[in-house]
Amino acid sequence: MTDVSPTATPADVQGRPGAGALLVEQLGEAGSRRQKRKDIRPLGRLLPYLGKHKLDALFALFWLLASTGASLALTATARGAIDQGFAGGGSHINRWFLLLGVNALILGGATAVRYFYVTKTGERMIADMRTALFGRILTLDPSFYAKMRTGEVLSRLTTDIALVETLLTTSVSFALRNFLTLVGGIGMLFVVSPKLTGLVLLIAPVLLGPVFLFGRTVRKLTVASQDRFANAVGFAGESVDAIETVQAFGRVGSAIARFGAAVEAAFAVSLTRMKARALMTALVIVVMFGGVTLVLWLGAQDVVRGAMSPGALLQFVLLSVFVAGAVGALGESWGDVQKAAGAMERIDELMRATPDIAAPEKPVALPSPPRGEVSMSAVAFAYPGRPDLPALKGFSLTVRPGETVALVGPSGAGKSTVFRLLLRFYDPQAGVVSVDGVDVRAADPTAVRNRFAWVSQEAPLFSGSALENIQFGREDATEEDARAVATEAQALTFIDALPEGFATPLGERGKSLSGGQRQRLAIARALVRDAPILLLDEATSALDAENERLVQVALDQAMESRTTLVIAHRLATVLRADRIVVMEDGRVAEEGTHAELVAKGGLYARLAKLQFRAE
Repeated sequence: MTDVSPTATPADVQGRPGAGALLVEQLGEAGSRRQKRKDIRPLGRLLPYLGKHKLDALFALFWLLASTGASLALTATARGAIDQGFAGGGSHINRWFLLLGVNALILGGATAVRYFYVTKTGERMIADMRTALFGRILTLDPSFYAKMRTGEVLSRLTTDIALVETLLTTSVSFALRNFLTLVGGIGMLFVVSPKLTGLVLLIAPVLLGPVFLFGRTVRKLTVASQDRFANAVGFAGESVDAIETVQAFGRVGSAIARFGAAVEAAFAVSLTRMKARALMTALVIVVMFGGVTLVLWLGAQDVVRGAMSPGALLQFVLLSVFVAGAVGALGESWGDVQKAAGAMERIDELMRATPDIAAPEKPVALPSPPRGEVSMSAVAFAYPGRPDLPALKGFSLTVRPGETVALVGPSGAGKSTVFRLLLRFYDPQAGVVSVDGVDVRAADPTAVRNRFAWVSQEAPLFSGSALENIQFGREDATEEDARAVATEAQALTFIDALPEGFATPLGERGKSLSGGQRQRLAIARALVRDAPILLLDEATSALDAENERLVQVALDQAMESRTTLVIAHRLATVLRADRIVVMEDGRVAEEGTHAELVAKGGLYARLAKLQFRAE
């Protein structure tokens, strides 16, 4: 399984090889192992969502009572049709059966309206919850994602929400209707025949006890079957995500065999479950029909003796069926309630999570117009979970407006960490990070980030069109704006060559484009932002020599009017910088121009000789 580093963000995880398999595996596991929770108090956190739609909820409750009452009334109408309809030579039979038909119409109408309002209320609550949860997820900072896997977050947004949706749109209505049917049915049974009702209540636990015990075994086998299948799904996702590797190493046959073995293992458990389910079905039929036969026989004896009318016996049987069905349905509904309670607890954990990075109560406004100045003074920082491995140690840097500064150094020197602190993904443990003279901790993080345009080395894109990806940099950008920055980023030619031009969907994470094309589109996205400060994490790393030269010209033009920080791994980028800051072990090791640093013969000179490519 792919490891998630303490600094990983959702985009980092998604951009890695095997990320699709990771998410498939995690979602598969989450979907198959949702635990029931006996404590249903977490469901109380749904009340604020319900409170927003009280009128619809009241309508739903009213029609729920109406449909349940109409359902139970059918038994009384059927009794009247038998006992009264045939009296007087059947002169009243038409009236009673007409009444029975009207009762059925009322039941059908009330049930339809009940379904509409219950479903509407539930779906509206779920829509509100989805929006609120996604809004919360996007406010959480990278330190949160260092503790919780991206796949788990997505499973709460999908699988857990789906469980709560089932409860609100189906199970709640189903459970309440059956509970009302149970209570009303038992009450009416006592009115029809107290003797038979008491007998049924006495023997029901004896008859149904073995069924419930057997059902527990079936549920355990079902969970085991789901777990085995989740393993197969996880392996399948991993293989599909790395299909080129699987084929290149000639492992297609072994992968198929391994998946087949996992499927067979799941089938073996399912076969045991099916046998147990078949036996349980037979037991349920024997018990239920045996009980009904016993009640009918006793009732028939009372009818023969004149102690009960035929209509009363029919009503008793119908009510018994309704009550028995309600008991069984409530058992299933209780399982849904427990699952939803567990899901709601996981959802609420995310809803109650607070980001470490948040705007203060009274944020300090950044100066306008922006100057484009950044400064870091004596900054010390270690990533969450790695306090003994500081990424920056007393790091200081000031970049003047309009200046281009290149950050160079070996891997792990802290270059990317500088960008993360400037964008305020994290706050330092010591020292001050400021933008345009304002401590970023005193400002609104959104206002701080609006001063930057960032091009990362991975260049993550989204599954929308080329135009939508560029507009991600600035939402109000027109297609003319997009064409202008695409021209600057040397991206216009390949975008126009796409089947639908700027409207062409790019596929998941822009996989339909080459690495260089994705990089150029990411540069266009940064340019359209028109921010005063550019952060370039080796923005031309994925380009060939010709395109690198063309894009570098565009970047040079963009950097003329902006403050620019560049994480540089190529000599061409370093030579264009006004100043070079050499980092080592989280500190500034050297500083100066290319010629000055080469002349010193220090770390930079060694890096230039070993790592930088000559033009």
